[in-house]
Amino acid sequence: MGNVRPTVTMTVDGQAVEGEPPGLPVEDPALARPFAHAPRCTPDLLGRAVNACGTAFPSWAARPESDRREHLLACGDALSPHTEELALLLTREQGKPLRDARAEVRRAVDWFRHTAELALPVETFTDDQGTEVTLTRKPHGVVAAISPSNFPVILSVCKIAPALLAGNTVVLKPSPETPLTALRIGELLREVLPAGVLNVVSGDASLGAALTARPGVGMISFTGSPATGRAIARQAAETFTPVVLELGGNDPAIVLPGTDIDAVAGPLFRAALVNNGQFCAAVKRVYVPRALRDQLLDALGELASSAVVGPGLDVGTELGPLVSRAQRDTVAAMVEEAVAAGARVTARGKCPEGEGHFYPPTVITDLPEGGRLEVEEQFGPVIPVIAYDEVPQAVERANATPYGLGASVWGAGEELTATADALRCGTVWLNTHGELRHDAPFGGVGCSGTGVEYGYWGLLEYTRIAVRNVSPPTA
Repeated sequence: MGNVRPTVTMTVDGQAVEGEPPGLPVEDPALARPFAHAPRCTPDLLGRAVNACGTAFPSWAARPESDRREHLLACGDALSPHTEELALLLTREQGKPLRDARAEVRRAVDWFRHTAELALPVETFTDDQGTEVTLTRKPHGVVAAISPSNFPVILSVCKIAPALLAGNTVVLKPSPETPLTALRIGELLREVLPAGVLNVVSGDASLGAALTARPGVGMISFTGSPATGRAIARQAAETFTPVVLELGGNDPAIVLPGTDIDAVAGPLFRAALVNNGQFCAAVKRVYVPRALRDQLLDALGELASSAVVGPGLDVGTELGPLVSRAQRDTVAAMVEEAVAAGARVTARGKCPEGEGHFYPPTVITDLPEGGRLEVEEQFGPVIPVIAYDEVPQAVERANATPYGLGASVWGAGEELTATADALRCGTVWLNTHGELRHDAPFGGVGCSGTGVEYGYWGLLEYTRIAVRNVSPPTA
């Protein structure tokens, strides 16, 4: 723990800024007590950050794309030597096991490099009258980027990298629960980016609302709850500001008749408990043929009972705490409500003693149809197993939520693809779940948001179409 660097500053116009006292307490969720404070951004300071972005934008956008690409590579190179430092800080503020924190930081380094391989298209066509039309992509300007607490490093970089490559400048506001790692990244990147191109500020939820409403913001990229996403969308509609909103998911997994339960139980368990269930594309509910339900419950129960739950810095920890007491209480309340309505908990893991925000990996079945634990996103280590009699029944229940981010189907044969095609969501995985790629778009429908992220298609979201129409000279 001595290597953790809890004192960080905001980055505004290329300078270190400490903000207004008192700072914001940041908890170690494994201990349920603050271990550091984040700087608090004032309204005046937020104005400086947005203005700095606006001032830096024309020259940054005017740079050749190849130059911006080189800056992204430099960003990856700047972070890479600090992988261990950033991972330790990430584990302290978010709770995830240290090996997972290291993997997240390494993925962020790679994301800068993968994004630098992309290119914005230029399309030209000529009609039979000799008119030439050229379509190019232009940046929006100042991007307000707001990242969540579950993957604060990679989900910040997934916004920063394409926004910068497209020629935008960025004000990043991380979650108040996990601001420290993003602030430290801002410190490291101000050594390689021109002043004002990337500004990183921290504050409570009111700061996010102030940022998205700030005059001068040309685009908003937000990852978080549907409630906040709706508020941002309403606000953005006043000025028709473009938005990309990734608002979570309640991903179903459908196990088809005849599937080998011993083969799929492990992958399903891991897909449900990625980051202790705090993952928008985790499996949130499993639909299984009634004849196979008990076998799946037994297999998942064994995995839940043997999972090692503990502080993320402890060697051997497989599942850390939830990020906050509020999140733990929400998960507990949803399970208790389901049990009161007739559901049955079939397995529970063990949690360490103490005040940390731990919740045991839990397997539950016999849920009443349409209950909160089936319809809403629990965002915790709970696996609802729901029996069905016919595949169309499973599809109907899988689709009967406001969300539509991801889903998966497990099995073989023609029924596999037919079932996948019937699911209402942005991504369907077959015999796997939650694998997000740097080269494939990711987004959802309904309450899962609007727009896509990642890869070429995610890069296009940070641009607008510009058309040049040139007619031949008149005689």
